[in-house]
Amino acid sequence: FDHEEVRIKILHEAVGGVNESDVYLAASSGAIIIAFHVIAEDRAESLAAQEGVDIRRYNIIYNVTDEIRQALEGLLQPERVEVSTGRALVLRTFSISRIGTIAGCRVLNGSIERSNRVHVIRDQKILNDYAIASLKREKDDAKEVREGYECGIRLDGFNDVKEGDLLEAFRIEERKRSLDE
Repeated sequence: FDHEEVRIKILHEAVGGVNESDVYLAASSGAIIIAFHVIAEDRAESLAAQEGVDIRRYNIIYNVTDEIRQALEGLLQPERVEVSTGRALVLRTFSISRIGTIAGCRVLNGSIERSNRVHVIRDQKILNDYAIASLKREKDDAKEVREGYECGIRLDGFNDVKEGDLLEAFRIEERKRSLDE
C-alpha cells in the first residue's frame, strides 16, 4: 500500500505465538499486533488487555490486507467538495443602515439554504464566496427558498452586491478517500 499521506511500518516479524515482548513493543509504539495462523500466549493476552494493545488474529491473508487497507483509508483526510445547490439572480438591491445591503433575488434553479455559502458571480467571474447572514422570504426568516421564488439575501462581510449579479449557493461535503486516488 503505497501512498504519500499514510504508510505501514512493520516493527517486528517473527514465527510462533504472540508473546509478552511482542505486546510490550506494540504498547510502547502504539501499534497493533497482527497474528496469522497463531494465537497469543495467555500471559501475552492478559498483558495486551492491561496495556490496551489490539491483537488481531487472521487465518486468511486477504482478510489481513483488506483490513489494513480500510485502516489506512480511515487515516486519510477526507476530500472537501463543493456541491452546488442552486442559483439566484439579483434583481434589486436595498441598502439598509446598520444592517448592510440586501440582495432582492429570484431563485433560478435548485434552492438556496440559509446554511449555504454563495459564490458572487459578476460578468462571468467569481468575485469571492461568502456565508449567508440572512435569508428572507417576504419579511419572514427562511431556512430554504426554492426555484421560482423571490427572496432577500444578506451576505456576511459583503455589501457590494449589484443588480445582475448571480449568487451560486453551495455546501461543502466531505468525501472519504481511497488509497487508489
